[in-house]
Amino acid sequence: METTEMKGKWNELKGKLKQKYADLTDDDLLYVEGKEDELYGKIQQRVGKTKEEVKKMIEEL
Repeated sequence: METTEMKGKWNELKGKLKQKYADLTDDDLLYVEGKEDELYGKIQQRVGKTKEEVKKMIEEL
């Protein structure tokens, strides 16, 4: 998913991620433009998946 596409749909994606992974907090899912790698890292730590798995998981939502 491209950065602009993710930015535009982030609120919707954030809600779906929180439903699927209850361990994720608002702080974990704070989207800051230019810090996508940090966001992926936080999600990785919480759900125990690789960066590629996290990206795929977000794209499939």
